[in-house]
Amino acid sequence: MTKLKLYDLDVSGNCYKVRLFLSLLDISYEQQSVDLMGGEQKSPEMLQQNPFGEIPVLVDGENIIRDSQAILVYLAVREGREDWLPLNASNLASVTEWLMVAENEIARGPGDARLHDKFGIQIDVNSARQNAERVTKIIETHLINRDWLCGDAPTIADIACFPYIALGHEGGLSLDAYPAVRSWIGRIKELPNFISMPGF
Repeated sequence: MTKLKLYDLDVSGNCYKVRLFLSLLDISYEQQSVDLMGGEQKSPEMLQQNPFGEIPVLVDGENIIRDSQAILVYLAVREGREDWLPLNASNLASVTEWLMVAENEIARGPGDARLHDKFGIQIDVNSARQNAERVTKIIETHLINRDWLCGDAPTIADIACFPYIALGHEGGLSLDAYPAVRSWIGRIKELPNFISMPGF
């Protein structure tokens, strides 16, 4: 197989979830840092990789995959890891539901609140904090009687949702009232080949 290349930023939760999954799968890759604050993601070279001007982007030979959730799916299928992405209809739908939560409710909640507090991005931070509490309460209820978001083992659903919940404190989200979420975060951190990122 060709060596993968990841266009990346250390402090991005979306980039981190890809780095984490690559580590959990023990896949070697080339890491290419992108100067996001300097606008490098909008450069002609980067726009050829992703016309939306966003990272992460994964390059695998002639295959170029944008969006962190799509990259997680790609890697799981590429490696034949149905333990991480079950392909039966019911379980696949369940994982996909949580990928959409990562892309929407988590991104617009704790993700946006962190953008405001840590990076000074001007957004409606009150709405972001309300969204953060709402989605974290839903995840807390979901995890009260289970270890993982889908099934009896970790899947890419957990990897997709984990970073911005675990980084919630950087956007004003306290996890003190969410013991099931804290236990889930702890289980992810105990996975073999787990790697950390700035903020943990």
